[in-house]
Amino acid sequence: MNENWEQRVTAAWATFDDYPEERAADFRAVIDALVAELPDGSPLGPFEQACAWDSTGHSDRAAPLYREALARGLSGYKGRRAKIQLSSSLRNIGQAEEGVKLLTPELDAPSDELDDAVRATLALCLSSLGRDREGLSLVLGALAPHLPRYQRSMANYARALVEPEEPSGA
Repeated sequence: MNENWEQRVTAAWATFDDYPEERAADFRAVIDALVAELPDGSPLGPFEQACAWDSTGHSDRAAPLYREALARGLSGYKGRRAKIQLSSSLRNIGQAEEGVKLLTPELDAPSDELDDAVRATLALCLSSLGRDREGLSLVLGALAPHLPRYQRSMANYARALVEPEEPSGA
């Protein structure tokens, strides 16, 4: 889509906090109007609609739309965002295992500014499955590079949380 459309979508999202909960449908209508301008089959439509449903507290309505956007070929930065947000929605609707399956390959994807969001969301999915040590390991690993000191120690602690312990006396 053209740059003007993207700017108008960005402007619409900048007004999101102006819509109290009781006017969530009004915000979704703004997004729907923008989506109506897109060509048929564009992956941006279901992605923006999923974001609007998700942001207004409806993970159940958002998940199928994220899936549709990805199935239509949403890729790159927005594709990665869709995977993160879909995983979060899946967790919210009791399908955390599917969220783990969707996000785990993203740990090996080319690095970008969404790396920490991938790890944080994956950690939440893991925690929902009772795999707290794995989740904590991801969060500590993501946090370590941002610390002014102790980066190496925290990275080592993160690895130690998930590496098998060596038997003592061996």
